[in-house]
Amino acid sequence: MKIIRKHFYFSGRVQGVGFRYKAMYLARGLELTGWVANLWDGRVEMEVQGPPEKISMLLLRLKEDRYISIDQIQSVGQPIREGEKSFQVKG
Repeated sequence: MKIIRKHFYFSGRVQGVGFRYKAMYLARGLELTGWVANLWDGRVEMEVQGPPEKISMLLLRLKEDRYISIDQIQSVGQPIREGEKSFQVKG
C-alpha cells in the first residue's frame, strides 16, 4: 500500500468552527496519522500521512462540513515519518 505525507494550509472560515477536532475525528477514523493546528493569521495548518485515497476522503469530508468553509488549500509533499502512531490537535 502506497503511503504519502502532505502538509496543508487551509484558508476561509476554518477557525472557530470545530475544524481541528473534526479533522482529528475523521483522520483517526480513516487510520491516518499527523497533526492539525490553528495559525495566528486565521488559517489552519495540517500535516497528514497515509494512503492517498484516504487523505482525499479526509479533505472531501472537511469540505462537506456545514460549518467549515474552505476557500483555498495549499499543499506540499513531505517525507514519511516512520513510527508515527496517531493524529493530534496541536495548540
